[in-house]
Amino acid sequence: MENDYFSIEAILAENQKVQCTFKHEIPNMGHLGGGTDRDIAVLSKIQIPMWLAYIIIYSDWADFNIPTPFGLKVRNALKAEATSVRLSNLVGSGGLWYGFGKMIMDMLSEDQAGEMSEMMTKAFKARVVELVDQAQHFAAIGAGGSGGSSGDVAQSFREGLDSTEREIFSLAQASAKRMKAWYDESDKARQ
Repeated sequence: MENDYFSIEAILAENQKVQCTFKHEIPNMGHLGGGTDRDIAVLSKIQIPMWLAYIIIYSDWADFNIPTPFGLKVRNALKAEATSVRLSNLVGSGGLWYGFGKMIMDMLSEDQAGEMSEMMTKAFKARVVELVDQAQHFAAIGAGGSGGSSGDVAQSFREGLDSTEREIFSLAQASAKRMKAWYDESDKARQ
């Protein structure tokens, strides 16, 4: 995902919220918390969108907690079986887990960002093999569905794909269809 002003994926990822703990009292900004308080009190915990969190955190008005989609529970699940984690459910309807993670990494210390980058890279590598395999399989059978419990597991995996993974799935499926068409054409030419 690119950090482009006109990128819909970047806009959606920047609208994900992070919990910030305020270090100072902020007058006349209580509306950020959605309550009726006029001011933000010291140690108030408020969920704010990423685009606003950058300013608040870099101004040293607040600290933030690493969001739940990148917490220990999700990390352990990804280590155990990366393909069983439904990334699309972790960050809202857009399913921009990788994009949101990249934005979180930009706000972390170098060590924390490196650790998070390694976790996301391992998750991607573990999931991409299954992703491409399923894309090729469904391209070969005409994008229908297969019955049985293995088909249910495959469907569940596809529904849990992040938007980046869905894009790769579509590209791999289109590529497999083109490869099959090319093979069929060259096979006809040989006969």
